[in-house]
Amino acid sequence: MEDQAEKLREIMRQKTSEAKTEPSAAEASARVAEARPAPVVKSKNGKTRIITVTSGKGGVGKTNVSVNMALAYARLGKKVVVMDADLGLANVNVMLNMIPKYNLYHVIRKQKTMKEIMVETNYGISIVAGASGFSKIANLTEEERQNFIEELETLSNADIIIIDTSAGVSSNVLDFIAAADDAVIITTPEPTAITDAYGIIKIIATEYDNLNMGLKLVVNRVKSAAEAKKVSDRMTTIAGQFLNLKVDYLGYIYDDATVSQAVLRQKPFMIIDPKCKASLCIQHIVGRMEKSELRESGGFGSMLKRLFGKA
Repeated sequence: MEDQAEKLREIMRQKTSEAKTEPSAAEASARVAEARPAPVVKSKNGKTRIITVTSGKGGVGKTNVSVNMALAYARLGKKVVVMDADLGLANVNVMLNMIPKYNLYHVIRKQKTMKEIMVETNYGISIVAGASGFSKIANLTEEERQNFIEELETLSNADIIIIDTSAGVSSNVLDFIAAADDAVIITTPEPTAITDAYGIIKIIATEYDNLNMGLKLVVNRVKSAAEAKKVSDRMTTIAGQFLNLKVDYLGYIYDDATVSQAVLRQKPFMIIDPKCKASLCIQHIVGRMEKSELRESGGFGSMLKRLFGKA
């Protein structure tokens, strides 16, 4: 099965090619409507939950999980912001068929504020677009990172912030994992994906002293619940025995044809079919997240403090 990352890359190449030609007046109007600035996001309970979604390797459906989790939270009445923190190749906007005018690059360069680049979608969530193609800023300088942290404060009125990181273990990815209330690691039953997911868990255990980091595992594209359990049991047991690190099994997502259709149509599968197997799995995962209490040290202010240094 062709991985979702490759499909998104192909769509991005097509978008880049299309962008060289002038859109029609109708197309331009539609795009502006879809990428309109988001209103100020207000939290209902005053405390923001920060969820980082990451993976050891690309192509496991990380961005797809991030976007559809956001929609599942929105269905519960939550105010949700998805921040595309993949500074090398931003996929969130591609998946939503949006072309935001500004992105994180403009924030890092101090050309725009976070509020100015945040846009609302037609699906009840807001997004902060990543900086596609700007690989030179994939590792921020100290000054750029400081400015970025200050801009993050403008998102503190949301109920949920989902941070979609790049795959792998760059310093920025590790910082977002350490700063989050919950770090959701996505893997699949494929041996390489399992190995890479274990690799990022091992690096987390090595780099950070605080081993109670709210790490959670989601097994994507499974054929059965039994297959998912086999993968999760292996991962959580190894992490506990050899790394002394607690990883909670959050759930699984079925290998569902609707997901591939949704990627090609550039719409979330929760929108294409809210009752398909993958959608029901996502809703179950979010339901379990809602039942887990936010740790006392959690919330937006704590995230900013943790971003200043390792936990």
